[in-house]
Amino acid sequence: MILRIIFIVCALMVGNAAIAKPPSVKSFTENFEYQSGYFDLYYQPDSGKVYVLVKRFGQPFLFQSSLPQGMGSNDIGLDRGQLGDTRIVQFERFGDKVLLRQLNTYYRAESDNPAEKASIDEAFADSVIAGLPIVASDNNAVLIDYTDFLLSDIHQVSQRLQQTQQGSYKPDPKRSGVYPARLKAFPKNTELEALVTYAGSKPGEYVRQVTPDPDSISVHLHHSLIELPDDNYHPRAFLPFSGYWSIEYEDYAAPIDQSMVKRFIPRHRLEKKNPAAAVSEAVEPIIYYLDPGTPEPVRSALKDGAMWWNEAFSALGYKDAFQVKDLPADADPMDVRYNVIQWVHRATRGWSYGSSVIDPRSGEILKGHVTLGSLRVRQDYLIALGLTSPFSQDNADTSAQQAMALARIRQLAAHEVGHTLGLAHNFAGSENGNASVMDYPHPYVYVDDNQVKIDKAYSVGVGLWDKYTIAYGYKSFDPNQDESRQLAKLVQGARSSGLNYISDPDARPGDTPSAQGNLWDNGTNPVDELKRIIDVRQVALSHFGLNSISKGTSLSSLEESLVPIYLLHRYQLQAAAKLVGGIRYQYEVKGDYPSARGQTAVNSEIQQQAVDAMLNTLSPAFLAIPESLTRLIPPKAYGESRNRESFKGRTGLAFDAIGAAESACGYTLSQLLQSGRLNNLAAQYNNPLTVSKLVEQIVAKTLKAPDNKDYRQLQQRINAVSLEALVTATLDSNLVPEVRAELEYQLSQLQLWLERQSKDPQAQMMARQLEQFFRTGDWKSNFSILPLPPGSPI
Repeated sequence: MILRIIFIVCALMVGNAAIAKPPSVKSFTENFEYQSGYFDLYYQPDSGKVYVLVKRFGQPFLFQSSLPQGMGSNDIGLDRGQLGDTRIVQFERFGDKVLLRQLNTYYRAESDNPAEKASIDEAFADSVIAGLPIVASDNNAVLIDYTDFLLSDIHQVSQRLQQTQQGSYKPDPKRSGVYPARLKAFPKNTELEALVTYAGSKPGEYVRQVTPDPDSISVHLHHSLIELPDDNYHPRAFLPFSGYWSIEYEDYAAPIDQSMVKRFIPRHRLEKKNPAAAVSEAVEPIIYYLDPGTPEPVRSALKDGAMWWNEAFSALGYKDAFQVKDLPADADPMDVRYNVIQWVHRATRGWSYGSSVIDPRSGEILKGHVTLGSLRVRQDYLIALGLTSPFSQDNADTSAQQAMALARIRQLAAHEVGHTLGLAHNFAGSENGNASVMDYPHPYVYVDDNQVKIDKAYSVGVGLWDKYTIAYGYKSFDPNQDESRQLAKLVQGARSSGLNYISDPDARPGDTPSAQGNLWDNGTNPVDELKRIIDVRQVALSHFGLNSISKGTSLSSLEESLVPIYLLHRYQLQAAAKLVGGIRYQYEVKGDYPSARGQTAVNSEIQQQAVDAMLNTLSPAFLAIPESLTRLIPPKAYGESRNRESFKGRTGLAFDAIGAAESACGYTLSQLLQSGRLNNLAAQYNNPLTVSKLVEQIVAKTLKAPDNKDYRQLQQRINAVSLEALVTATLDSNLVPEVRAELEYQLSQLQLWLERQSKDPQAQMMARQLEQFFRTGDWKSNFSILPLPPGSPI
């Protein structure tokens, strides 16, 4: 009986403890470090835990994750300063814990009917991204332990490492901790940061390249809790020709005669202090802050390039509305209050980015964050040296080459800042006399007196397209006027001035049929520019050699300097290829013109000119690297090694000049024989350039080319590449049946011709391979075309 009583008493004590109220915030946080802000912060140094005081339940706010300290690998894509997703979230209490719910903002009901709004909330799922234990409370406020969430993988680092095949990793809390130096609370935002270590196994090549211990990857993760902006911002409608990215949602309360999809542009909030004045300062100017770790003269170049945008804002009647300043010494680059231009280091050259924190409800940009890869400037300098070969004497003056590299950095700064202003790429800018910094510019180099000149490599300042887009996004309109009509007038004015606009989906290399809008090209006529750049290439190669490297540089490093010069034509080749089977069109909506323009095929004569120009890059004379140059490039000097910037080869340690030609030949053919291009070509019924005629021309230029004893081995390699490319194209699953039939017929005719070349061992081998291919359906050549070294970005 006594034991039973003791058991009941113990059970009651346990039950009372389970339902006991948590301690007060004051008593729990005694001797904690405290910061007051949008969400109050408490930090306990002894335990290393961080706590957040929640007073507002069910009140939405912005949650932004980011990566203030990354991995330094362009291939992995986890860079210093990288922004994660911007989420609208709210805290909700459930018993002894607080849930952080991410709201579904894509599906909405813009209605005054609460029940209609509720029906959308109930129809589409939200996502709870964290469960946070309550450790103390005061009336309606609770203190939550935020530590575990701060140490979690909200940035999806593990997923990224898995996607890039770099191993299996997950956060290790024993080797992770809150970073108190970056715990900061302000009236409208609260910032938290942690060092998080990812433990894993089977690390990949890129992880091994950038970590001292590839089984342990330590980075920093950052959380920003941000007050939602007020309702005084006016969203601006998106139009396909606006030049902006699109923010969209679906409105289930839209009238049946209107589209449910609502689109608007991302942009900063900008208003004049005096709206009636022709020129006025801004209520709050757009200020970008420079990374203090950027060295000179790059630092000044970044500032100059970014400041180009002020010209566009000045044209709208703003005075100093866009500014660039130094980041304050005590500022956190991830703090949402600062638009930042960061100079980011990686183990290899890679892309630069312009990202933003955007209110998904309205498109208002709260923070622009620019990531500029530090090795880009060195790549441009390398190209400039290869083009000009200035080292004819010791202590040669390379100021012109450095000036070209810095000119590119100015353009790059303007480009990436443009993204953070809301602008999309315009890859047709080069067709309008470099009308936009939102294009990818190839250096304009030219020949004068048998020397390559680089003094006009990059344009200066924003272009006409850029001024138009800033007007579309940031111009203030008379509130008594219909804004949609004013925007339509801006669009019509840009069209009338001849400005073109082609963005990523229609310009990226691949099967896109757009004949306009290309990456890294120049000029209005892709064929003429291809011929011109080939002439520049020839002159640059004729001077290339010892004078291309400085004294004390290993001869073997000539190979990496040679790559961008030997392949100087590669991007203009892409532009010419898009003419073949290409079409011309605009981002057009009904009513833009009195009668719809739609699309038109590229003139067949122009298509043939493009084919002729491209086929000339398959000749041995074009592809051959002079023996005098190959003799200068020995195997890698001790202490150095081949890398991703080197040519791929088949000759072991020795430089493989024919392997380089193989890669270039394969690239030209891959551009001509893309499945989408061939399908489009076949669909142009009145085009005399058929798929069969294209293949016949390729075969005539390569496999049936006359024997030339000076280039016999190179020609044999070209033949092998040609056959491999043709068969590979035939096997592409995206080919339509009628095109595949044409290709197979041309291959059968080629087989018959090869069989008749009884004295040519290579021809006989190819004939046997084709015979087996047609008999079995399997292609067995044991030959895979060497890929090019990476080109983009330049």
